[in-house]
Amino acid sequence: MQNPLKRVHFIAIGGSVMHDLALHIAKKGVQVTGSDDEIYDPARTALAKAGLLPEVMGWFPEKITKELDAVILGMHAQTDNPELKRAQELEIPILSYPDFIYENSRNKQRIVIAGSHGKTTITSIILHVLSQLGRQFDYVIGAKIDALPGRVQLTNAPVIIIEGDEYLSSPIDRSPKILKYHHHIGLISGIAWDHYNVFRTEEEYVQQFDLFADASPKAGVLIFCEEDDMATVIGRKERADVARIEYKTHPHVVRDGKSYLKTPEGEVPVKLFGAHNMQNISGALEVCKRIGVTEAQFYSAVGSFEGAKMRLELVAQNGQTLLYKDFAHAPSKLLATTQAVKNQFPNRTLVACVELHTYSSLNPEFISQYRDTLKDADVAIVYHNPEVSKHKKLEPLMDDQLKKAFDQDDILIFTQTQELKNYLTEQQWDNKNLLMMSSGTFGGLDLVELGEEVTGS
Repeated sequence: MQNPLKRVHFIAIGGSVMHDLALHIAKKGVQVTGSDDEIYDPARTALAKAGLLPEVMGWFPEKITKELDAVILGMHAQTDNPELKRAQELEIPILSYPDFIYENSRNKQRIVIAGSHGKTTITSIILHVLSQLGRQFDYVIGAKIDALPGRVQLTNAPVIIIEGDEYLSSPIDRSPKILKYHHHIGLISGIAWDHYNVFRTEEEYVQQFDLFADASPKAGVLIFCEEDDMATVIGRKERADVARIEYKTHPHVVRDGKSYLKTPEGEVPVKLFGAHNMQNISGALEVCKRIGVTEAQFYSAVGSFEGAKMRLELVAQNGQTLLYKDFAHAPSKLLATTQAVKNQFPNRTLVACVELHTYSSLNPEFISQYRDTLKDADVAIVYHNPEVSKHKKLEPLMDDQLKKAFDQDDILIFTQTQELKNYLTEQQWDNKNLLMMSSGTFGGLDLVELGEEVTGS
């Protein structure tokens, strides 16, 4: 890592990437301090272990002094944050974490994986393959991968693979993160309207990916999924001296609940499943081929990929039942994940439960986007906490609104965590699978404990 900074303060240090970046640069010898008004595990434990957990939660402008070389500002902070205002008064350089990543990867080949869905898995597959092949690489990824030490790595490696988020860079920088990295190779997995709190129209949301594609440099590469309508419209637009590569669902077969890739060298068993993950594998393959990985090398490595945390992660199982948890919360993710589990185990009843937790999913003006997203579930459940809606300054959703939005009169709706748990544990689970989908925690529901009760393991 080429970083002249010696003293850095993180405003909103508890973010998933923010805390890992803080841990990483602290190990490199940078003096790190930070603040936040709430920090949850795993960030809380990791920061405490490293001696970086703030002693008191809250914002303290006295932490901002002229001795700081820079402040790294996270999205959890507000524009009127007292520490931010103090940094502005003292004219201390204020960076978003994408700014910091770019400044420390200017001399690398930069690969950015973008899209409304699939980007975490595609990035994870690429990192796994490169790791299996002993390649040197840096990375930024939003999920934890067991084989890697954290979500961020900045060394002297010649290439960096970045999971690119289309969300705002910081409270004072409203440009999307994907534009900050100045990619050489860019990938768009698919586009489906999200982040309603920022992008009030679908056109505005889609425009961010058009800008990303347009930012591809001369002699650069743009890779996109040809089976996604909007990604195809953007990807096939003429751009001078930019190589255009399309990919689609990888040929595969499912037997006895297991997926096998069809390759020129025969079938390759993989631990991922679902059509969307077969697309993700194809996207990762195209990226790897552009950086010197042969198809044979890719297939030899991808079979051992276990998946990223919270992406169709197996929590518990017995001979009759599987419990998966998934980070799915946006409409396209719910649909793809539910279809994947049902298609993989067509002879089992699927109980699919989603928590509406984000601003978009709880917004009465956006909720209609969830129509038919749980149609592949035999039993569809929606959980939401009205207090979360109030905290986000939204009117809590009513049962009739949700049934109309999902277009399912038989959908089950819960607003209390204990009632949801009671319902699930009281069911007979022979020849049934349970899918729990959320970017939250279902009000603190312990899914490991739930899995033990459901499967009897």
